[in-house]
Amino acid sequence: MTSPIGPPASRAGGAPTSRDRSSLLITVTGPDQPGVTSALFEVLSRHKVELLNVEQVVIRGRLTLGVLVAAGGEVTGGAALRDEVRSAIGDFGLDVSIEPSDDLPVLREPSTHTIVVLGRPISAEAFGVVAREAAALGVNIDFIRGVSDYPVTGLELRVSVPPGAAYQQLQAAMARVAVDEGVDIALEDYSLSRRAKRLIVFDVDSTLIQGEVIEMLADRVGAHAAVAEITEAAMRGELDFTESLNRRVATLAGLPANVLEEVGEQIELTPGARTTLRTLRRLGFYCGIVSGGFRQVIEPLAHELEMDFVAANELEIVDGKLTGRVIGQVIDRPGKAKALRDFAQQAGVPMEQTVAVGDGANDIDMLAAAGLGVAFNAKPALREVADASISHPYLDTVLFILGITRGEIEAADARDGVVRRVDIPDD
Repeated sequence: MTSPIGPPASRAGGAPTSRDRSSLLITVTGPDQPGVTSALFEVLSRHKVELLNVEQVVIRGRLTLGVLVAAGGEVTGGAALRDEVRSAIGDFGLDVSIEPSDDLPVLREPSTHTIVVLGRPISAEAFGVVAREAAALGVNIDFIRGVSDYPVTGLELRVSVPPGAAYQQLQAAMARVAVDEGVDIALEDYSLSRRAKRLIVFDVDSTLIQGEVIEMLADRVGAHAAVAEITEAAMRGELDFTESLNRRVATLAGLPANVLEEVGEQIELTPGARTTLRTLRRLGFYCGIVSGGFRQVIEPLAHELEMDFVAANELEIVDGKLTGRVIGQVIDRPGKAKALRDFAQQAGVPMEQTVAVGDGANDIDMLAAAGLGVAFNAKPALREVADASISHPYLDTVLFILGITRGEIEAADARDGVVRRVDIPDD
């Protein structure tokens, strides 16, 4: 990792570097406590130094504070400044180092990518493998922070990837590490666009909700096993989705329409779904559902969850009973991608600022079209094309990939009085 001030970069803003001016890097470490920064800057102000950069981090009550200053050579090189800084910091029982830093930049170059590691738990061995694989490709770790301690541990690394083939090699390496070490790893560009996502869409069955609605309906006619087999083949990409949909819906012919409402009331959301949507709405996201399921079941749920957009298939009903057919345009694999584009156009959001979350092969085109495609407990066909893959059954892990921390989520929840952690049994 780099020093608190950063790796070599061009000096910004024309900071003075002439013979009669030099710079010092002051680094303070030790138990964090009130007044440390104030005491340091009281000394610096008496010596009329110019601030070039300040960076501070506190981890478990341990402070690291770096201050880069410039002033006349006599000031920065003199014993008076050094002695006064050491005395002021020593009064707090902290350590301080003071060293010339003319070869250091004012500001570090921005990182090129982020690596988010999620696990329950993340072992030191697994994290060590991530770091070792990155280093072997010449990838520098610029910054690490924790993003979550619940329901999974999450660590975010901001990294600088060399130009050329290193990115593709890093992708392959992280995919391999994820499988070998049993953790989830997402590799993304670290840019303004990562912090500018504005529209997110979710698949429904086995993503936003637990289970498959078509199988719940098939239970009512004793066709669960047959329908589940067709569903599984379609999700693996072994069967055309439209064909599979028509075959499954045909088993429902004659089912009373009021069963749709009954099944809708039995739907269980995926753990973390409400937290996810509540947080995204606070951030101003447009939220939508794009489902190969059925509008009659999904719309009440979408209304409850305050979704902005819904795209789903419609079951034909005649004389109060299902006919075993769907009507209108089928929301299949291409249809899901089209729905995402339509939603983005309606919301006025560029496609690079969209996110799509799904689990099956029929989500491939939608995730490929999105600015960020997230495979959630997905089949291999989808994981292979997704930007990020999550294998833990908590939908709020999507937030950590977006750079949102558990602390930020719970601070906002606390203001609204909705903070709640549920005990999670050990795996």
